[in-house]
Amino acid sequence: MRVACTLRTAASTALAPARAALPRPLAAAPAHRAAPTARAVPRTAPPAPFAFAPGAATRLPGLAPRRARSVATAAGESGSAMATAFLGTGCFWCTEACYEQLKGVSKVASGYAGGSVPNPTYEQVCGKKTGHIECIRVDFDPAVVSYKELLEVFFTIHDPTTPDRQGNDVGPQYASAIFYTDEEQLATARQVIEEVTTAKMWPAPIVTKLLPLATDGAARFWPAEGYHQGYYQANPRQGYCMFVVEPKVAKFRAKWAAKLIK
Repeated sequence: MRVACTLRTAASTALAPARAALPRPLAAAPAHRAAPTARAVPRTAPPAPFAFAPGAATRLPGLAPRRARSVATAAGESGSAMATAFLGTGCFWCTEACYEQLKGVSKVASGYAGGSVPNPTYEQVCGKKTGHIECIRVDFDPAVVSYKELLEVFFTIHDPTTPDRQGNDVGPQYASAIFYTDEEQLATARQVIEEVTTAKMWPAPIVTKLLPLATDGAARFWPAEGYHQGYYQANPRQGYCMFVVEPKVAKFRAKWAAKLIK
């Protein structure tokens, strides 16, 4: 269903120099990712609980601020070498908003992987012909949060039983996928899937794809356009964020409270 992507495309106007302003909120819950418009959102008196001061960073209460630490740093919080995970859970706005709050995570970036077109645009991916999956890159300190723990979170913040679909977001770009970078990550993914299946956490079989991450070529990870990065924190009053992302983040924070940045 291409409408989810088509409606969301105009959100680029909020954060790119050549584009217009933030999207206005919707009056009712959208069926898909909400339709941003070119009209600016008044930033002076938004309704609670999304209050923020004019000119201040847009951040929901209790949500850890985005950190600008570079992925090029040689060591993590504990002084150990950093590691990277690539995860697809449908809409990357939702996934990014969760993982950036975990202890040990230094940076999260939204993007596309597994396709056949180099450096695809959002519109191309929405066309469902490039083979890309929306995913996030998570740079983390394995001495603080393990890859296995990241996957345990992964299987609680999206539905891994629906092929190429998350709720009303339908299409191959919304597949549940783990892009592994080595055999150790693959083995860990298989272990966690077995544990989740045995625990009967979901009523249907897990359909998460286990895919090797390409290191070059079209199938590699390509960062999404700048306006997608940190979208939830920048646009908390956008319709899709209010009715889809926010509930997921709240559920995530309740379940994983002990592992969150204070």
